[in-house]
Amino acid sequence: MAGASAGIIVGVTVRLLATDLDGTLLNSERSVSARTAAAMAAARAAGIEVVWASARARHSIHELAQSCGFTGKAIGANGAVVLDLADGTPVISGTTSIDATAVATAMKRVRDVVPGVVFATVGATRFVAERGYAALCVFADHHRHPHEMDVRSTVLSDEPTVKIVARHPDLPSVELYRTVLAAEVDGVELTHSGAPYIEMSATGVSKASALARLCEELGIDRTAVAAVGDAFNDVPMLEWAGTALTTENAMLEIKEIADRILHSNDDDGVARYLEELTEDRAGHSTEGAPS
Repeated sequence: MAGASAGIIVGVTVRLLATDLDGTLLNSERSVSARTAAAMAAARAAGIEVVWASARARHSIHELAQSCGFTGKAIGANGAVVLDLADGTPVISGTTSIDATAVATAMKRVRDVVPGVVFATVGATRFVAERGYAALCVFADHHRHPHEMDVRSTVLSDEPTVKIVARHPDLPSVELYRTVLAAEVDGVELTHSGAPYIEMSATGVSKASALARLCEELGIDRTAVAAVGDAFNDVPMLEWAGTALTTENAMLEIKEIADRILHSNDDDGVARYLEELTEDRAGHSTEGAPS
């Protein structure tokens, strides 16, 4: 595992960088720095695809893209939703939902394991919360004002559920995650993004599964993919990609599986890496050119 100042891994030609958002690409103010926006634009101009891979929902991904001029592809809801922002709007190009029976079964199982847990169910465009769940939220949790949430006693019924989120009024989310993980809830893929809640998608759905499909469509082999993330929900993507990256501020468990640790999110770690890739691409393109 290389340190923060290490160069590009020898022998690897990266054609696509998949990056997590919160805690990774975004700074502590949850915004895209000017340097990061410029680095993404320069990388794409040099032929390096940049893909966002986040637990976030469509609306907040759209807001971020508008703030920095990003027009690439984005993976949302931990791989359950894929967006194309080419024309500046978040066009949904693919979704993977959880079977309605699996939603009900998973929620019952988690309630049995951890009494007092409360839920929200998420669709590609909708978000429905139990009253107890909304009461625990602040705007930053889901980029929705709690008093404006669609609060119901039943789960989402207007469209298929792509993600279940759960939290507890007293149990920290990491402890809730470890407890539910040990219970082995069937029919869903459990993960944790560092947020104050845990998340469940359909079995087999992850940032990695969505990224693999995108790369197949783009004709990019996994060996030419670099991925960067900072939390448990990034692990499948980091393990799938040819080059696994993380940031200095990441969880210890994520640092242990990374090929390289970049500078922190507040020190433009992803931007610095993209600048290296762009410079390396420019250097190779001028080799052998007439002087």
